Amino acid sequence: MQELVFTPADFVAAINQTLEFAYPSVIIEGEISSFKVSKNRWVYFDLKDEEASVRFFGTVYSLPGPLEDGMTVRVVGSPSLHARFGFSVNFRSILPVGEGELKKAADLLFKKLAAEGLFAPERKRPLPAIPQTIGLVTAADSAAAADFNKILNERWGGVEILLADVYVQGEQAPTQIVQAIEHINGLSEIPEVLVITRGGGSAEDLAAFNNERLVRAVAASRIPTLVAIGHEVDTSLSELAADLRASTPTNAAQLLVPDKKHEQIVLANVRLSIQQSLESVQKEALQEVKNQREFLSRHLTNLSANELEKIRSTRKLVKLYDPRALLKRGYALVSVNGKFVKSIAQVKTAERLSIKLADGTIKANVQEILKDG
Repeated sequence: MQELVFTPADFVAAINQTLEFAYPSVIIEGEISSFKVSKNRWVYFDLKDEEASVRFFGTVYSLPGPLEDGMTVRVVGSPSLHARFGFSVNFRSILPVGEGELKKAADLLFKKLAAEGLFAPERKRPLPAIPQTIGLVTAADSAAAADFNKILNERWGGVEILLADVYVQGEQAPTQIVQAIEHINGLSEIPEVLVITRGGGSAEDLAAFNNERLVRAVAASRIPTLVAIGHEVDTSLSELAADLRASTPTNAAQLLVPDKKHEQIVLANVRLSIQQSLESVQKEALQEVKNQREFLSRHLTNLSANELEKIRSTRKLVKLYDPRALLKRGYALVSVNGKFVKSIAQVKTAERLSIKLADGTIKANVQEILKDG
């Protein structure tokens, strides 16, 4: 039997075809060693256990966040034989294994993103008071989606929901959620707020929301974001990057819209308060008008009395200074040619005088002018 002889290139091609057929995707769990990033793009590391070591290769875009030697991770990838660099696994996703490793990875990513200011309070934007349209990124058939919609409709109702149905855990979750965020942000008519939510679960179930690409997508959203992941005690980095965090999907709905029944009671109380205020103002105004009327009446009465007294005093003065009264008392008015005589210097001897008395006038001629003293 003739032996099969390969050239190196043919052997590499044949092995890769075999690997693609037999092992299109593999999941390998182990401890990271020799981790390095080249040119801010290419990632190299080994996964090892006590007996073996496997080489891995990929890009920084597939990393969940900062990693370091000694961390235990689960890697999904495709094995291949490179013509020059030999055997390796091209990784697609990496997930730290166990709560301790997940927390360690999240802490490393938190420090990195916090240093960039991604979680800074001044970046937070206010959410609309009562949104008319909400973008919702979650698993459509999940309890989280059901709870969110139920509470939203019970509290307010009539809000339009643009749902993006995505995986919320597992290898595909970060990529799908990022794509959903980018899709909704790219709509010609964007919703007023973007909600990303899922219910509770283990640390591994919630790990997708500590993925660096996803956290950055939340922070970069041009739509204000509200993120509610897990139970009240759970806090993901995606929540810290959001404009507002909710403790649960139910709490997210409560934060977005007010309780219509409560608002109706508040409005009724406001309406009653306004009515009572108007009645009080009206009562005060009527009392003020009454007081002004009484004041004006007293003022006019006093003014009238004062004017009448002035008239009476004036009449007395007029009567007192009335020339006719003087004439009745024996005085006379002497005039020459229509002009009253006040001094002997105004008359001459033989000049004709007109002497007016109380009951008539005497015409007389001046016979002699005698000066007093």
